[in-house]
Formats: sequence, structure tokens, C-alpha cells
Amino acid sequence: MNAVPMPIAVPERHLYRITEAMRLLSMSRSVIYEQLRSGRLRSVKQGRARLVPAVAIQEYVELLMKEAKVSYDETA
Repeated sequence: MNAVPMPIAVPERHLYRITEAMRLLSMSRSVIYEQLRSGRLRSVKQGRARLVPAVAIQEYVELLMKEAKVSYDETA
């Protein structure tokens, strides 16, 4: 009898490198850095690495959704 291996849950990460944030948000490197400069997306530094907290990514997505709803409501 062949046992089917159960999938292992991937632990949620708390910090993402810029390249990972780019993939998660479907944005280019320059757009990510522009959002960081403007303060719309938060990040931290660990040594020389710039990292984006998972909570900052979630907050940024919520901000985009809120802005989209506001602009959508204004046009309706």
C-alpha cells in the first residue's frame, strides 16, 4: 500500500526581501522603491538587507483597496 504524503504547511514568513515583495505585489523594483520612499510601503533594515514586513505588505494592499473604493465611489 502506497501512502500519499501529506502536504506540509509552509510557515508564514514575517519578513520578505525586496525581490519577494516584488513578486507578491506584482510590481517592479522601481515601483517598490518609490512606494518605500513615499512612505506608503514600510520596510526595515537587517544589516545591509532591506526587508518588507508581511504586515506592511498587508497594510499596503488594504491601502490600495481603500483608495480604489474611494475612487470607485466618487465615479458612481
